[in-house]
Amino acid sequence: MDAGLVIRTARRRSKLSLRALAARAGTSHATLSAYENGRVDPTTTVLSRIIAATGYSLEATLLGIPSDIEGMSRGEELIAVLELAEQFPARHASKLEFPLFRPT
Repeated sequence: MDAGLVIRTARRRSKLSLRALAARAGTSHATLSAYENGRVDPTTTVLSRIIAATGYSLEATLLGIPSDIEGMSRGEELIAVLELAEQFPARHASKLEFPLFRPT
């Protein structure tokens, strides 16, 4: 999870400036800017407090690693993915065509 992106997205959706959100969250706008730009990572407690100040809440789901790739190195995992991709047919059109959207 990119904490900076989460903070920025929540702040923009709430239509808050850095200073307004910082005041609501009890932090400085400089610190908030550092979080948004990835220069510093907030703790989960701080991240939750900042997101709550925007009117949103955080929810996390832990996902396990599929058993067939557990224990593989990153290189072995990449090879397995590439071998899987080779099983799919490649279809390339000489010209890309996009659907026309007409107002209704």
